Amino acid sequence: MNKQIDIWLVGNTGLRNPNRIQDGFKVFAGSPYVGNLHGKENEIGFMNYLNEKGIIQNEDGKDESGSHARKWRLMFAKNGFIYPQVKKKDEIQEDLGLLDDITPFGRSFLKADTYPAVQECYLRAMSVEQFALPDGIHYFSPLRWLLAIMLELEKRTGTSELSRIEFALWGHTTNPSYNLSEVVDSILDLRKRRAAAPAKRPFDKKEIAERGKNYDKKADNFLDYSDMNMRYLRISGVLQRKGRGLIIVPTKHVLAEQLAKSTASDTPITEQYKLLCNGAPLPTDNVEVAKSLLDDLIKQMKERHIAFDISDLPLTTPAEINIARQRLENILAQTDEIQYANDQCNQWQEIADYMSLLIKGGGKLVYDEDNAIEVPKDETPAYLEWTLWRAALAVDHMINKPYEVRGFKLDSDFMPVSAAGGGKGDLYCEFDDFTILTEVTMSISSRQEAMEGEPVRRHVSDAVLKYEKPVYGMFIAVRIDTNTAETFRHGIWYAKGDMKQRLDIVPLTLEQFRKYFVAMFEGNQAKPEHLRDLILECETKRDILDAPDWKQHINTVVAERAQEVRTGIKRTVATAPIVHPGAMVRHVAFGVGQIVGLIASFPSCQTKTMELPYLRGLPDEVFMESDGKTLNHERFGKGSVYAYIVVFNRWIMPMSYPSSFSDKSLFIE
Repeated sequence: MNKQIDIWLVGNTGLRNPNRIQDGFKVFAGSPYVGNLHGKENEIGFMNYLNEKGIIQNEDGKDESGSHARKWRLMFAKNGFIYPQVKKKDEIQEDLGLLDDITPFGRSFLKADTYPAVQECYLRAMSVEQFALPDGIHYFSPLRWLLAIMLELEKRTGTSELSRIEFALWGHTTNPSYNLSEVVDSILDLRKRRAAAPAKRPFDKKEIAERGKNYDKKADNFLDYSDMNMRYLRISGVLQRKGRGLIIVPTKHVLAEQLAKSTASDTPITEQYKLLCNGAPLPTDNVEVAKSLLDDLIKQMKERHIAFDISDLPLTTPAEINIARQRLENILAQTDEIQYANDQCNQWQEIADYMSLLIKGGGKLVYDEDNAIEVPKDETPAYLEWTLWRAALAVDHMINKPYEVRGFKLDSDFMPVSAAGGGKGDLYCEFDDFTILTEVTMSISSRQEAMEGEPVRRHVSDAVLKYEKPVYGMFIAVRIDTNTAETFRHGIWYAKGDMKQRLDIVPLTLEQFRKYFVAMFEGNQAKPEHLRDLILECETKRDILDAPDWKQHINTVVAERAQEVRTGIKRTVATAPIVHPGAMVRHVAFGVGQIVGLIASFPSCQTKTMELPYLRGLPDEVFMESDGKTLNHERFGKGSVYAYIVVFNRWIMPMSYPSSFSDKSLFIE
């Protein structure tokens, strides 16, 4: 087959993530640009509007031409959310609808409030045959064509799996003007020769070069466009990942067969546009097909011994049958998510690799030609939540379900769709004896404290009131701003009724968390208690250290505890406790007392010793190091605490440190 190759594009390389489209479309629907997306002034205006609303990041005005707006407009129109531009030879624009105005289907898309509902909108759009074939008469749907290829592959091999290189060379480079059987022959020939090749990368490069002889653009497009096209095709809900390639979703097999029956149409493009803009029909709108799909799903669930009950639902109309099917699909998705969660302890190295990519701000890690992971740079917030969710699942022992832990949405491959909305914490991990609430952010600027300080404390406070067990907070970011650390060091929050709370929130860098996470698995010690103990030890000196020193103390604790859980060798920890300002103590002879001051030796001071107040804290010119003993004075340099002044009921006396605090005669309350 030596036809000139024309790669079809169901998406846009400037908008690689279709999951972002609905957020952008919601912003568009509330803007003055509805019906006004053409013309340079409107394009630049809408681009700036998207930037202002946080949908895009047009850094330092990098794009001044409005190209961002044109990419979004193209995706809105291609999916039937706005009326596309009609060529004069085809029809009068007004007969279709006002250019760039929101269509009836676009209104439906705005109301799609669940991920399956969003997927169905894309499926309806992708089922429309609006891509022109070379004969200038027929139009086709790339999704329908690809399903036809994959079903023919399944008929011959027993599986519908299509690898990335197979899609790149024989998927999006072909269309119904090709002979389906010959296309599948070519795929199987490629598969056989590749399996025998000693090195996959040189083989793929050679095959791309050979196929590229019939392509008049960059050969890089074969793979670059593949990743984008496959991502868009997956959002239809009919296809899912298989390695770096695709496979038909088992529960959608009957639907795939119905869609693949039609792969090209001679219906005029204007009629296709009308279908598109009003919401194209699907096979499931037919009662027989809907019932067939439901029956197939029931059969699969019974084979997997998954309990369900739809006896309370009517099954008369297609809509009623589809509601029943969606209930079962939700049960199946939750069951699959539990199985996915159970496997995460075996995926800890990949999880750690995702953390490394996030620390770098995104990127790709290729294990081999058929296995790779990627964090798109414009999706790092969603991937950070997802990666830390997977890390929590890997540690395991939670009593809540994996879908109860997270607030963000997943696709059918358990990949992140978007970050969680506001109003609650990111990850709620409930264990038998305690709960850990994890909050994450990609923010690293001085605005970090302003953005996260209040909501994180509020979420932890709410959790403290909700759970009848201790609640610990972990705040994880690529970099911790010192002002953020200072806010969590105090950890003060006033709940309703001015109830004062002292919250346990420890700020960790993602690198610190990664180090401890890896150490737990390398030492075969992945237990939630180790996370709790890490939090508690990091907190021990927050009352006697300033934020910069507390951050350093946390780093030291992480390093030491990581070494301990990795090797199993216990550290030697000083037995003398850290004494906090104003601490209450109990002496075996003198009873209850309170720390009000301390006595320290300063070699550089003329008097050599000095008494300092310590009821609420040290004077501004003095700070204590993380060992709880060493002092630094602005004038007299280093000093050392050797006694604390304690007020008992009838006496005020110095108690030597550390001896009195470690000989079991004096205890800190």
